[in-house]
Amino acid sequence: MNPKHEGPAQVAWEGRWLRIRTRGTWEYAERTHAEGKAVIIVAVTPERKLLFVEQYRVPLQQRTIEMPAGLVGDNLGEDTLESAAARELLEETGWQASHVEVLMEGPTSSGMSSEMIAFCRATGLTRVHAGGGDETEDITVHEVPVDEAARWLTSKMAEGYAMDPKLWAGLWFVERNPDGSRAG
Repeated sequence: MNPKHEGPAQVAWEGRWLRIRTRGTWEYAERTHAEGKAVIIVAVTPERKLLFVEQYRVPLQQRTIEMPAGLVGDNLGEDTLESAAARELLEETGWQASHVEVLMEGPTSSGMSSEMIAFCRATGLTRVHAGGGDETEDITVHEVPVDEAARWLTSKMAEGYAMDPKLWAGLWFVERNPDGSRAG
């Protein structure tokens, strides 16, 4: 460890959902609940359409296109990565999964946050309702043919939407597993 980053972490500020810590000369954010974990859901409908969500994000002050995602433990209850992914997929898109598989877990922004995120693949989808999120969200659901997804995302980026680079990792997981083998 670098001596500039040693010593105990100090709390610089704490809100309801986030905490800012310092350790040596380093400053970083962490979530205050559910072990700081989130999920991103890669979900393809029976018609081979990839599910995306569009919403306004306050920190960016603009609309984003994302894969369905959410916090583990968001409802302050017991949650697994799989149950959080299934809940968020249904809440945001209206599609229910018969199976959710965790593909990999890693940091979202290792230089700024301690948050960990898991890519999950949801399969066996059934439409239950229109989606749109809970009462605090204003989500638009997009169903894009898998073969057109990269082009569609690029066109949305050109229109001014913010795009998380993890979207392209999600495109990889539509057809492949983390080791490169075909998804089965």
